[in-house]
Amino acid sequence: MMAIPWWGKILAKIVLSRIPLGYRIFAGIGVFRRGKMHDPAYAIGVFTRHFARWKSDASGSEFVGLELGVGDSVASAIVASAHGASTCYLVDTGRFAIEDVDVYTRVVAALKDRGFEVADIGGSATLNQVLSRYGGIYLEDGLRSLMTIPESSVDFVWSHAVLEHIREHEFDSTLLELYRIVRPGGILSHKVDLRDHLGGALNNKRIASRFWEAEWMARSGFYTNRISYRDMIRRFEAVGFSVENVSVATWKDLPTPRNKMASEFSAIPDEELLVSGFDVLLRR
Repeated sequence: MMAIPWWGKILAKIVLSRIPLGYRIFAGIGVFRRGKMHDPAYAIGVFTRHFARWKSDASGSEFVGLELGVGDSVASAIVASAHGASTCYLVDTGRFAIEDVDVYTRVVAALKDRGFEVADIGGSATLNQVLSRYGGIYLEDGLRSLMTIPESSVDFVWSHAVLEHIREHEFDSTLLELYRIVRPGGILSHKVDLRDHLGGALNNKRIASRFWEAEWMARSGFYTNRISYRDMIRRFEAVGFSVENVSVATWKDLPTPRNKMASEFSAIPDEELLVSGFDVLLRR
């Protein structure tokens, strides 16, 4: 079957996003799925990847964690609990997590197979009961949810291919809220994917911001904020974070011709556009 071109994916998602079927129906057929956190091995791997960057600073005592952009599962609350979290905030822009408790039973089993001591699901029959059992607090209103978390109350924050999806007009406010709620000395670990999420190139930079940032575009299931690597680092520093341990992935050549990009990106040098993603550790 011929691959769907980037522009075809945009048109298809704009049309499909207007059909009132709801997220779970679309996710069930593989459309608009928010990640793979329903897979126990994947969920455990994502958490441990970020936790390994922080645990050298941890004393072994309980901690409060926060995952930004939990996607289709609240498995991170269980995994964080197995690593010593007393509370784990799970922040997203809607209630996208799978409600089926069997999914979380498999996460517990996978943790036990890896030698972790973790409480059984027990009599938990609903997602809310699972959250309560493992100290999870599921918040579903994005930036407004972050504003409800007490100041200097979180030790460890992580996100995995999420920061690039935050609306550009809310990006700096989101960083300010994260800075507010993290304790002094707290750690934030982020993986950022700067590819276009349409075909792994930079086709998102073909479209001028007056269209790309419009509500009807941004809510069609393929939005990225198009903030470049160095601009994102600058924004981290501007709110007060120190930036540590950056690792950068790059393309050898530009995957999308520069002459096809919107004029607003013309001043960005090639070496900046060649960054396809990066990992970063931030410290308050």
